[in-house]
Amino acid sequence: MSGKNKKKFTFIRRILFIIMIICLIPVGQAYVASAKHEKQSEELRNLLKTEDTAELFSSGKENSKQKILPKFEDLFRKNSDLAGWLKIQGTEIDYPVMQCENDEYYLHHNFYREEDKYGCLYVRAIADLDTPGTNFIIYGHNMRDGSMFGELNRYEKESFYKEHSVISFDTLYEKRTYQIIGVFHSTLYREEEFPYYQFYQADTEEEFQEFYENVKKLSLYDTGEEAEYGDTFLTLSTCFGEEEEKRFVVVAKKCDAM
Repeated sequence: MSGKNKKKFTFIRRILFIIMIICLIPVGQAYVASAKHEKQSEELRNLLKTEDTAELFSSGKENSKQKILPKFEDLFRKNSDLAGWLKIQGTEIDYPVMQCENDEYYLHHNFYREEDKYGCLYVRAIADLDTPGTNFIIYGHNMRDGSMFGELNRYEKESFYKEHSVISFDTLYEKRTYQIIGVFHSTLYREEEFPYYQFYQADTEEEFQEFYENVKKLSLYDTGEEAEYGDTFLTLSTCFGEEEEKRFVVVAKKCDAM
């Protein structure tokens, strides 16, 4: 190889090396962010107490007349926006659920109120923790590393549902267990689409039936679970696919503790 060609080859190799480094930077940043998020999530899980380690205490929330569950004491003292805890056995979904007046805040902030692309699982301000209405909607990001609601769309497969059909969601004031009744895809703000995200309270049996029948009609498969007027629902909602307004939705009904 001539000296000229050798210099050219060395130059090209250096350029390719620089390009490789530049391409790897986002990968490294994503890895660091993921590791930080997982460490923080584990810290929060460790702050949960068992039921017999503390006495009930008042949350101090202006409109609340209830005492919060003892296991939330340490978490609540760190952030009074805590609304409860969501857990699905056998998945990565095991996180605090937040609530504040700004419905967009926890899309971009973590439990410690730091800016964070992972955000938190959260409910909108309209959700009533004291006397939850007919439907309680929890939102969260669909993260590529599987965290937050990154595993929620695994419910597309009926086989996954059969192994993970029960959801635990404890509000600040009450332990709750839910049985999944339907899963479906949706697109926000289309007139022809069922606006599940607007449904919080059924004041009549007709309103209840409209929501319930839409869930069953849209469900990707028949869970065999039924609901009747007076039942209360838990809805989990996350982004899905490449389109910004696409959503994947899981709906469950409250049942007796298992």
